[in-house]
Amino acid sequence: MPDTIRATSGSLKAHPRRSGFLAAAPVLLSVTPAYAYEIAPFGPLDTFIDAFADLTRPEIAGLTIILGVFVFAVVTAIMLVRMRTRAAQTAIAAREQIIELKAEVDRVNILLLSEPQIVVAWPAGGDTPEIFGDTAMVTPVSAPHRVLAFGTWLEPYQARSMEQAVEELRARGASFSIPLATLSGRPIEAEGRAIGGRAVLRLKDVSGIKRDMADLSQRHERLLVEVDSLRTLIEALPSPIWARDENGALSFVNLAYARAVDASTPEDAVVRGLELLDRPAREAVARACDANECYTGRVRAVVGGARRSFDVRSVPTARGSAGIGIDATEVETLRGELGRMSEAHRSTLDLLATGVAIFGANQKLTFYNTAYRSLWDLDAAFLDQGPSDSAVLDKLRATRKLPEEQDFRQWKTELHAAYRATEPREYMWHLPDGRTLRVVTTLNPEGGVTYLFDDVTERLDLERRFDALIRVQGETLDNLTEGVAVFGSDGRIRLHNPAFASMWALPPETLAERPHIEAVTGQCQRLHGEDTTWQSLRAAVTAIDNREPLIFRLERRDGSVVDCATVPLPDGATLVAFHDITDTVNVERALRERNEALETADEIKIDFVHHVSYELRSPLTNIIGFAHFLDDPATGPLNERQREYLGYLTSSTNALLAIINNILDLATIDAGAMTLDLGPVDIRETMNAAVEGIQDRLVTAGLSLDICVPPEAGSFVADEKRVRQVLFNLLANAASFSPQGETITLTVECRSDEVVFSVTDRGPGIPEEVQDRMFNWFETHPLGSQHRAAGLGLSLVRSFVELHGGSVRLESDIGRGTTVTCSFPLDQHAARTAA
Repeated sequence: MPDTIRATSGSLKAHPRRSGFLAAAPVLLSVTPAYAYEIAPFGPLDTFIDAFADLTRPEIAGLTIILGVFVFAVVTAIMLVRMRTRAAQTAIAAREQIIELKAEVDRVNILLLSEPQIVVAWPAGGDTPEIFGDTAMVTPVSAPHRVLAFGTWLEPYQARSMEQAVEELRARGASFSIPLATLSGRPIEAEGRAIGGRAVLRLKDVSGIKRDMADLSQRHERLLVEVDSLRTLIEALPSPIWARDENGALSFVNLAYARAVDASTPEDAVVRGLELLDRPAREAVARACDANECYTGRVRAVVGGARRSFDVRSVPTARGSAGIGIDATEVETLRGELGRMSEAHRSTLDLLATGVAIFGANQKLTFYNTAYRSLWDLDAAFLDQGPSDSAVLDKLRATRKLPEEQDFRQWKTELHAAYRATEPREYMWHLPDGRTLRVVTTLNPEGGVTYLFDDVTERLDLERRFDALIRVQGETLDNLTEGVAVFGSDGRIRLHNPAFASMWALPPETLAERPHIEAVTGQCQRLHGEDTTWQSLRAAVTAIDNREPLIFRLERRDGSVVDCATVPLPDGATLVAFHDITDTVNVERALRERNEALETADEIKIDFVHHVSYELRSPLTNIIGFAHFLDDPATGPLNERQREYLGYLTSSTNALLAIINNILDLATIDAGAMTLDLGPVDIRETMNAAVEGIQDRLVTAGLSLDICVPPEAGSFVADEKRVRQVLFNLLANAASFSPQGETITLTVECRSDEVVFSVTDRGPGIPEEVQDRMFNWFETHPLGSQHRAAGLGLSLVRSFVELHGGSVRLESDIGRGTTVTCSFPLDQHAARTAA
């Protein structure tokens, strides 16, 4: 368009007729080229100018000016209209272009964000980057600036690699492409390059083949690291390790394997095919590998000239197998030793009297000995199940074998604190059955607790008794009237009581120095000058062999008499006791003299009684005879009063005669002059004869008699007269003390070796403290009786029965009566020989 304007201007200057027009219309020529171009549609500009050139003649000059102005106005109006139209068209075109540009931007954004990625761009010379894309791919949406904080979403070694690569990119424009993996495992491809003076980093989420390749790359890298670590570890292991190919040949061995087979290097062992295992073991491993199974077993192998045991484990692989041999020689030896020690330990614990129970770390019972089971009386089947500590305590508590505790749960918790304690703990359990246990809990090295239960009931009781005994002995020794001293094996005094010091006038300070027996006898000898006695005492205290007790008597210079006795004690000690018997000796002398006088008087008494009894029996016999004559009708009649008096006289003389006869019998027995007239004794007839003699007394007293004789009662060997006399005295004694209307029982029992007679009354009974005295001479019943008696019946009974070799027993209850039992042995010859 400018070129067209310039050409038009040239045409105007060349045309002569147009000069006036141009002079007359300078304004029109000032139109801009663009606007001049706008009038071109009305026709060629030159034609338009020529049309107006003719009007520039002078004659029409005025009209030309008007027309020029008019034309200028028209042209200007036309140009304005066309300019407005063009502006509208330009605006429309601009809007369409803007729409197209926006669409293009949207297409670019869609293309940029069509896959997950982040773009970071650093302007040239700037430090603040622009970040585009899905930042949530590596960091939270709310913190896109943390995209460049690689340590927050990458592993440390990858974060360091990224930091170095970004620094190289921004400093020198060095491009890079690095596969990454976020901490969450998401694969990322980091690509950096310089574009238009800018450093651009693109983090792209790898997908498809690239993602697979990135995964493979990472896995390959990890596998290389793992393989290197495993190879290093395998080489460092002390156990032989090997790998075989599909043909069973060695493909890899470690250094321990090479040393085991005496190879210089592992490669040398592989090349030479040196085998550690023997053929049977290799064949067993091969069979397991062919069956795609693991092989585990203990095999023997020769290493360094010595046979050793290896725990071999071989596993099949994709192209062969791999195995390891763990040297179990020491383990096998130690296990055997441990087993033997454990068995010996268990056997020893089983022999202990202390109860032992071992609970593991899980508080389950792992061991108990016999003493533990017996102590608690637990069932072996229950203990063999391995019950828990709490279960055992609960069972013992249910059977009331544990101490009574108010809060059992708290008590059990405190006891189970032993599983966390570092030091042994000791408890004293006082059980309901009166036993006392000393319980010690010890933490096991491998975990768990060992309980030791020691029954100290007897020990504590013995300690209490011992303490009490020591105190009692101390008090006893201190309060004894006898002087007591204990000398040790070295001959020095160890223990003494005050009586010893007082008896021999020994000062306390001297005894406190524990003097030797020589010093003690030297001070005591001033009271008794007999050297022989003290030499014997010194020998008894200091003797080593033949330590026999000594007993001797000392008569001191002050007139006192002392009995000395030595008693050998354990550990070479000797007890020496001194007893002042001066009073005893004096009393003994007086008693001996009195006894002699009493024996003489007793002999005189017996002789007197015997003589008087014989002298009394002769006139008494005459009185009895004359009384019978008076009672005879041939002598003459008697009135009632005379007959009554004669009856009293007869009964009194009979009683007096019986007493005199009894006295004579007792005197004869006491003198040892009585003999028995042994012969067959009919039990039933003898009892009837004794009852007949007491019949009148039973009728007079209103008593009844119950006789119990078994059908098999026969006879036995004895003095019939004395047996009848025994039964008569027993029945008479029972009748004397039985209330009116009561029943007296006479029974006999025939046993295999004896005949037993019993007489029972329902009288007042005899007090226990006087029962033994009832068999003495002239001893009467303490409660009295309705008949007067001399107190000789039971004495005579016992004398006659003992003369037969039998025995008499008296049983009595106050208010319920008395039973006297007499036993006669069947073998009188043996009984009399024993008597």
